[in-house]
Amino acid sequence: MATQQPDASPSSDAPNLGRQVLFLALISIVGVLLFRLLTSDNVVTDVLKKAQGIQLTYVPADFKPYLDEETTLQILSAPEKYRKEFDDLVYHFNLSLLYHVANRMNLDDSLKRRLEPEYRKHHDYLKDLYFNDFVSLKDTTASLYEQWYRDNSNQAVRIFREVAGKYTCFFVTHIIATLLKVSDGQLMAKGRKVDNPCGIAINEALIPMAERLQTKATIRDFSASRGMLRDKVRQGIAELATYELRSRMGLDKTLSYKIFGISLSQTDIRIEAMSVIKAGFKLDQNFDVTLNPRRGIVYVTLPPPTILSHEVYPRMDKLDVGFLAGINEEEVNRNLNELRRQFREEAIENDRILDRARERADSVLQLLLGPLVKSMGKNYRLEVRFRDTHMPSPEQPEAPASPAQKPPATRQRFVPQ
Repeated sequence: MATQQPDASPSSDAPNLGRQVLFLALISIVGVLLFRLLTSDNVVTDVLKKAQGIQLTYVPADFKPYLDEETTLQILSAPEKYRKEFDDLVYHFNLSLLYHVANRMNLDDSLKRRLEPEYRKHHDYLKDLYFNDFVSLKDTTASLYEQWYRDNSNQAVRIFREVAGKYTCFFVTHIIATLLKVSDGQLMAKGRKVDNPCGIAINEALIPMAERLQTKATIRDFSASRGMLRDKVRQGIAELATYELRSRMGLDKTLSYKIFGISLSQTDIRIEAMSVIKAGFKLDQNFDVTLNPRRGIVYVTLPPPTILSHEVYPRMDKLDVGFLAGINEEEVNRNLNELRRQFREEAIENDRILDRARERADSVLQLLLGPLVKSMGKNYRLEVRFRDTHMPSPEQPEAPASPAQKPPATRQRFVPQ
């Protein structure tokens, strides 16, 4: 007896067909999401950056600072006198560094046109950093001595190179990275003398420019020192010396004669010197006496204290000359100048000679002008102020201030009855 086979029912294929439709729908959704994700600008940019970085081809270029060397040395020798010119010097010099880096990296003209606007965003604080660091490192009141030791302009160039080297890498790297939109630090380059922006700015621009200025400074210093004592200068002196500091200091120096790095002979020099420094005030600069009748105060306004004179008396305690090593007069003069500079730094930083000059000025002026103020009336008093502190107008009444709010450099004392 034959067995009857069941007929295939259409309902048995329904679950398989449903699963296939669902699977195709899921594949379609995933495909649409991937397409939209890959066509997004940010994703494509990030992928290309991570895959390729930024491609540059370096080309040779000459550094052109467009600075007059004689004018530059004059500004660096007296930065406080030429403050505006100093700021302009920093602006043009730093901009020249940026253009040189852009030329070496072969950036297109559209990016080069953005260099100056980008740098302007940083110039306001950079010029102040340059000026403050430069003045703090350079003893601007010692130009006479620097001329005598033929080291005024040379020292200024060395300090400017040091200060510029301190900030060049920061702003050059930051501005170039901003223009190239380097977010992950990837920068791939090829060509001649490939280097990072910092290395290009320092090694190809700053150092060669400083060396050219130093050559010019040597000639300028020699001319200044040769004519300093020959010129006859007559000028009135209006100075108030309020503090004198005497100190002693020694210097040991060994000069070696070497061949291929091997010392064959050496000369030992020991110099001891006595220093006499006088600090006070140049009364031809902002000296003023005013009266506030409402408050019964006589104001004596003085300029900031400065070093009025500095005398160094060196003495040679030891001179042992080797059989090959001679004595270089430039080296000896340089060491004597360094000894004098150490005297001044010690007096200003550790002995606080300028602060002591302020304190003595109050006592001296109270002694000199006290009887005069007393004769004006028993309620009048004398107040000594200095130009480097904030002062209200003598004609305007002052608001009462607590001792903590009073300017630290203001000295006041009642005239004894």
